[in-house]
Amino acid sequence: MTIVRIALLGVVGCLLALQFKSGKSEYGIYLSVGVSLVLFFFMGSSLEVLVDTVETLSSYISIDSVYVETMLKMLGVTYLAEFASGICKDAGYQTIAGQIEIFAKLTILVLSMPVLLALLQTIQEFLR
Repeated sequence: MTIVRIALLGVVGCLLALQFKSGKSEYGIYLSVGVSLVLFFFMGSSLEVLVDTVETLSSYISIDSVYVETMLKMLGVTYLAEFASGICKDAGYQTIAGQIEIFAKLTILVLSMPVLLALLQTIQEFLR
């Protein structure tokens, strides 16, 4: 039932922001950012469940904790970048939104380098 409340909050926030669009458009942007922040914090509780589940799964199978931490960091970077980029796009700053997205992609690439190196080392060991 939480998704129904979240969806209603989003729709009501959009409709209220549209009311301000013709007059004081900055109020609509502020309202949009406020609703986005509330939705983001609701999403945080769902992410806690996901993190706990991934940690439980990693305890059942022998996965190095570095890989699980890396995956969770990538997930966090993705969500934060999408959130910030969406707010920038709503405010009309598509260029800044694009730069945030590019920086997030580069950050994920950097975070994945240790995993790539471990994979290459494993392949090298099999070839010997």
